[in-house]
Amino acid sequence: MGKSLKELVLVLDFGGQYKELIAGMVRGLSVYSEIKRGDISIAELKQLNPIGIILTGGPDSVNSPTSPKCSPELFELGVPVLGICYGMQLMCRILGGKVECGKFGEYGCVDVTHIASGKTSTALMSHRDSVTEPPDGFAVTMRSPNCIAAVENPTRKLYGVQFHPESKHTVGGREVIRRFLYEVCGAKGNYKLDDYIETAISQIREIVNESVLVNNRGKTDNNQVLLGLSGGVDSSVCAALLSKAVPGRLTCIFVDHGFMRQNEGNEIEEIFSKCNLTFIRVNAQERFLAKLKGIVDSETKRKLIGYEFVRVFEEQASLICSQESGNSAVFLAQGTIYPDIVESGGKHGATIKSHHNVGGLPENLAFEGIVEPLSGLFKDEVRVLGKKLGLTDKLINRQPFPGPGLAIRVMGEVTKAKLEIIRNSDAILREELEKAVIQRPDQYFTVLTDTRTVGVKGDDRTYDYVVAIRAVTTGDFMTCEYTPLPHELLGRISSRLTSEIPEISRVVYDITSKPPATIEWE
Repeated sequence: MGKSLKELVLVLDFGGQYKELIAGMVRGLSVYSEIKRGDISIAELKQLNPIGIILTGGPDSVNSPTSPKCSPELFELGVPVLGICYGMQLMCRILGGKVECGKFGEYGCVDVTHIASGKTSTALMSHRDSVTEPPDGFAVTMRSPNCIAAVENPTRKLYGVQFHPESKHTVGGREVIRRFLYEVCGAKGNYKLDDYIETAISQIREIVNESVLVNNRGKTDNNQVLLGLSGGVDSSVCAALLSKAVPGRLTCIFVDHGFMRQNEGNEIEEIFSKCNLTFIRVNAQERFLAKLKGIVDSETKRKLIGYEFVRVFEEQASLICSQESGNSAVFLAQGTIYPDIVESGGKHGATIKSHHNVGGLPENLAFEGIVEPLSGLFKDEVRVLGKKLGLTDKLINRQPFPGPGLAIRVMGEVTKAKLEIIRNSDAILREELEKAVIQRPDQYFTVLTDTRTVGVKGDDRTYDYVVAIRAVTTGDFMTCEYTPLPHELLGRISSRLTSEIPEISRVVYDITSKPPATIEWE
């Protein structure tokens, strides 16, 4: 939704986890991008008419008969192509070059040498296989200690890099993408979020106001929109955009599952109950806790919470849909964003964790259609959009918070007592970090482990919980480094946690990066 653009760059997915970073960087350079499957047909490519194509990385070997491939005709279209990592290897192999398996693998930051200038720079590598002989007509432009790092055939506008220019760890990586877009593809840079807002509002109104309804009630300007509001960035921006497009006709259902942070449910109600929409809060804490009784597996927790959310939402939606009569109908809105669609619909990518905001909503409700006004945007674009729509910095800069909430920051079975511990510990951590005179981490929270250890409080032996602190620095949330918080600050936080929360006997600090760990523990 919201796209009316003349120039498009396609990012073809071969199973790598950085495709969204690539597409996001392209958009950040004012060029619209979309992610498509690597085996997209030539007919569809021609119909989309991109000004450039980027082939992404992937976990497979291009020499494997089962590895994902693109059509060889792609390189004959005359459209500029940039192959990244697996994408470079695939292009070279299809065009007659040689790729060898497993001999020259490199991982992490590596020095690469620019052959023309002799200068070196640092680039992020993550590959087992390497191009050992480029195709005819290609020149080697960069090398690392172990492999060919970049090749090009300017005549055919075909380029390849073994490293990851989309990573912040690659020096000059953004410039590599910029030069490909503007110097090779001839991009004009006409992608602006202001245009997205105008187009999205127009399309929302067209869907909600002018659709011919399946029950023959005809066209109407009284149709209603129903949105499940979590209070997160995506659903909040979605609500703001919808209320601007169809003021007074949006109903937001806030399902309070009891896993929010301290005072968060009340804050959400205070903000949105004052907006030009109908706000309904459903207090379902006991219901969700009952569903999680005895459950310790993290993925099972996520699925049960997602399922129960749908059931609660369905009950409220049924009441609203049944109340509408005459010419009025109800449309379902969702705060789905582009990465949700990409991660949930990919052919080659591995499942890291499930999303319960894509699909799964009941089909038997009397909705006339679905409205997903953010489905073409990345998270950073959603934040910018929220600011343009007048939302507060506190709301749009709200830390990423998983849909299942604190339930997945409690290891083992979730109980009311454990939720109280994690909620209080999270509040102390946030309070200390927000008043500390340091550059604040991009995300920070506490984790209640399922481990108890011996401690001493006063003259008594204790046997209470271990709480972990997680604080990370990241530009994209696809990768991260732990934030080296000052020891004095950590000591103060630890002292408060153990003294103000009796059930905590020990505090540890998680210093693991992503990869190999994820940001959340579950």
